[in-house]
Amino acid sequence: MAERSWSLGRALRGMFVKPVIDETTWDDLETALITADFGPDISERIVDELREKVDRFRTTDPKDLQRMLRETLEEHFAKFDTTLRLTERPAIVLVVGVNGVGKTTTIGKFAHYLQRFDRSVVVGAADTFRAAAVEQLATWAERGGAEIVRPQQEGQDPASVAFQTIQYAKDHDTQIVLVDTAGRLHTKGGLMDELGKITRVIEKLAPISEVLLVLDATTGQNGVLQAQAFLEHAGVTGLVITKLDGSAKGGFVLAVQERTGIPVKLLGQGEGIGDLTGFTPHVFVEALVG
Repeated sequence: MAERSWSLGRALRGMFVKPVIDETTWDDLETALITADFGPDISERIVDELREKVDRFRTTDPKDLQRMLRETLEEHFAKFDTTLRLTERPAIVLVVGVNGVGKTTTIGKFAHYLQRFDRSVVVGAADTFRAAAVEQLATWAERGGAEIVRPQQEGQDPASVAFQTIQYAKDHDTQIVLVDTAGRLHTKGGLMDELGKITRVIEKLAPISEVLLVLDATTGQNGVLQAQAFLEHAGVTGLVITKLDGSAKGGFVLAVQERTGIPVKLLGQGEGIGDLTGFTPHVFVEALVG
């Protein structure tokens, strides 16, 4: 994880080289957490927990506080099961989210990620409402080394494309199916109805293993608001956080898990085909805190 990605690590660097923990340490820590997009409520809670631990262990050493911060963040992240459930054959993953969050690129990167574990992948182009969506997806599927099932005619019903994709996987013994879905229709209700139809059609053939909601870290809490309909109606089982590079804030990962109650399962941290990883709390916190 590139060091430039995490504002928290930079903000903490000066704090932990001070000779002792004092009142400014706590103010600086809370400010750093809020700046890193943990949100005020979670930041205050973490600082309160750390104050209690520092008092209990009677320490004034900032290095102890750094270790305790790492442990406390890991405890918070560990409340969520980040395991991808992909044991079914075929394992079917619906990928949902509003347009513009990086859904198409995420599918290509996810295909590449799965192939590193020797999994065969087919992608279903069931976002038939957006111009050029199928061609964009085909490009990224090819980069990811996956097969693609396209609509057989323009404006084809998305559920029938999903059906054909599952059928393809069964006929070719493909292990993983990634189904792209629309991020926007003319009405929100219509979009959720469409997703419900896709789900029902797929489940006639096989169970759905995961419904992954893609969120853009750079939009922060606004991204969660935009995705509310998916959270309420799409049966989301896991989150994919994209664009966690550049100016994005790592605290958003914990904030969004606590706000939605849904685990983050994948992180996108760059533009390249290999820039998608599984979410491991220990590794993430190490990069976040240093």
